[in-house]
Amino acid sequence: MKKNTIIIVDDHRVFHHGISQALDAEDLFKVTARAEDGEQAVSLAAAASPDLMLMDISMPGLNGMEATRRILAANPAIRILALSMHTEKIYVRGMLDAGASGYILKSCSYNELVTALKTVLAGHIYLSPEITHLFVADATDRLDLLSPRERQVLLHIAEGHTTREIANNLSLSARTVDIHRKNLKEKLEIHTIAGLTKYAVAKGLTTPE
Repeated sequence: MKKNTIIIVDDHRVFHHGISQALDAEDLFKVTARAEDGEQAVSLAAAASPDLMLMDISMPGLNGMEATRRILAANPAIRILALSMHTEKIYVRGMLDAGASGYILKSCSYNELVTALKTVLAGHIYLSPEITHLFVADATDRLDLLSPRERQVLLHIAEGHTTREIANNLSLSARTVDIHRKNLKEKLEIHTIAGLTKYAVAKGLTTPE
């Protein structure tokens, strides 16, 4: 079985050494490198092109948010899972807006970490249960603005379906799906597909596998 390659980015050596040993013992993961700051993370991502990077936020020099932006600008295929002690919305939103596919707290159990890694690697969004309320509280009534069809389209977007797939599944034209996408972005005031996906997960419209 091919293992998913992971780079751990954290400035605490003891922490990432322990996580590395635990993940290497799993059948699905192989930690191929460790970085202690954002600049090193960007360089390693370019050199190794890992499947996933486990990214801390607060580090000396280049922080995790900016490192995430640079890494994904160069290679959008890399999945990035934020792992942080911070529960404040500014940090969570900052990482998600930078392109991270999930956000998990350092206080989580090891089992939750593994679940988060599998979820993100499968192309879904993962948010620690302790922080989902930050997004449920956003635009509380905006969901009510959506038509039943727009909700269906939002659900399919959150499940990672393309415009063509959504059109086929809902018996619509691709143009009609694009119109629904535009309406969703305007009504929810969310202007990226990643943002729509995260919103749908936070609102409980879909559950990551």
